[in-house]
Parts: sequence; C-alpha cells; structure tokens
Amino acid sequence: MYAYVMRPETLPESYLDFIIKTGPISKPVLKAVRESCRGEVVDVEALSSFFSSKTNSKLDLDPNCRLIPCSVIHAGTSSCMAHTSLAARAAFKKTFPLYMSLTFVPFVVLNLQKFMHAPMLTFMNALWGAVRSTSFISVFVGLYQSWVCLHRKVAVKDHKLVYWFGGAVAALSVLLEKKSRRAELALYVLPRAADSLWYILVNRHLLPNIKYAEVALFCLCMGGIMYFHEHEPNTMASLLRGVIRRFLNRGVSTDQSDSRLNNSLVYSAAPSGASEPGVSSALKIPASQKKLDESFEGTEGDVLEKLEAEAFHGL
Repeated sequence: MYAYVMRPETLPESYLDFIIKTGPISKPVLKAVRESCRGEVVDVEALSSFFSSKTNSKLDLDPNCRLIPCSVIHAGTSSCMAHTSLAARAAFKKTFPLYMSLTFVPFVVLNLQKFMHAPMLTFMNALWGAVRSTSFISVFVGLYQSWVCLHRKVAVKDHKLVYWFGGAVAALSVLLEKKSRRAELALYVLPRAADSLWYILVNRHLLPNIKYAEVALFCLCMGGIMYFHEHEPNTMASLLRGVIRRFLNRGVSTDQSDSRLNNSLVYSAAPSGASEPGVSSALKIPASQKKLDESFEGTEGDVLEKLEAEAFHGL
C-alpha cells in the first residue's frame, strides 16, 4: 500500500489498476497526496478539475499544503464514516464476480466428477468461498480508508509511512479468510512487495541493477517447485501438487520419495567392502530389515491413495 500511494511506478500496471479500481481514491488525489508528502507544490489546477466534477464547487486549497484534507480525499461525501461504508460496499460489488469465477470454475474444471455428483453442494461451497474472499477485500478497503481519514483528524502534516502502517492495519482483514488461504494470499502479495522494494532500492543506488534478475529468480523458484514435486510431494500444497500431476506428468507416481527411501534402506545393509553385484546379491538381509521393507511396501499404496485423495482438496 505504500507503493500504491508513494511509488506507483514500481508496481505492475495491471496490479496498480486493480487496486485503484477497487479502492475509493482516484489518481488525481493520489498524485496530490504524493506531492504534499514530498514537500512539493500541489497541482491545484488538476485537483480542482477533479473536485469540481464531483461536487460542482470550486476547490480552495493552498498549493503548499502539507496535508490533503478529507473533503478532497472523498469529494462528494461529507461524512468519513459514510464514505468508508460506501467504499467497502462498492469494493464488494466490484470484486464479487471476479472471486466467484475464480472459485467456481476450478471446482468444475478440476473436479468435474464431484460437481456432477453433487452440483448444488459444489455451487454452495464455491459461493461461500467467494463471499469470504470478497468480504476480505471489502473490509480491507474499509479499514484502509478509515485509517487515512483518522490520520487527517489528528494530524496537521502528512507522512509517507502513514500509508505503510495503514496497509499493515488493513491487512488484519485476512483473518476473515480461511486459514489455508492466508498463506496463499501472503505468497501472492509478497513478490509484488519485494519487486517494488527492489526497484526503490535500485533507484536510490542502494542495490545494483542486475539485468534479467527476474528471469533468474523465476528459474530458481520453478526448479525448487519441481524438486519438491519429484522428491517430497507430501510437503506441497494439495492444489499445486494436483495441478502439476494433472498437466505435466500424470503417469509418474508422486510417492517416488518413499520408494527411493525403501531402496536406500535395502542397500544400506550391504557392508562397505561388498561393491560387486555378485557379492551384494549373496548377502543375507537381516530379519529386522525385511520387516521394515514389508512395512514400506504395505504403506506405499496408502501414501499414493492419500496424495490422490488430497490432490484437489485445497479447492
């Protein structure tokens, strides 16, 4: 949220447009807030044009003001509480169709058999998930707007860190989401925050500008994902594991790590001097080792069945 107000050029254009369209603050007001925070002269002419279109009145504002008042922040609504309520409701209406499609379509596409077996139950689960996610966005917008208005009631000068703390407070609305979704949301916003911080530090000459750094980072992350998919699939999120298995390697068993562990236990019984195939094949495996191997063979099918059952449980 700090980058959204103070350094919008460091955010992806589509991501910034989504925040602006979902939030209640327009671009001319955000520009005026940045100018006042930086101690620059506020472009009153551009701001007056926006203000007049909302209120049909003339804006009386000092170009050297250090705090854009609430009357400009939410032009057209005199009450801060009324504006916050309207902003939260508008955010809900704007984002509900998006979250409904993001929730319902995976239910149908990735779990078609379950949908055909119980379509109404699947639809209600998707509807409830969409309402929870949309409520999270709606409350986030309301809390952030409340923080901005509260600051203008108690302060006479603006500061850029106000918007950083405002985003941190508004992020408490993530508690409305189910627990399994919170980590996913954190991983969704973390790369954008890190990317924005990277550009800010490079712009201030605190970090070197490394060419194609994002490509190297993408390759590193994808390599890590595929490593865990092949060797430790049970540590991955069920949805991600299911998507990879469904589209990349349907025929590969995801419990290869168990079979590799089984093989390593068998060969660990051989002494260090037995390196030839003839010698190793003649070795007798202890009874305790055989018992351990049988237990692994018995649980191998159970592990695969469990992973397959959880493949799309994350939906």
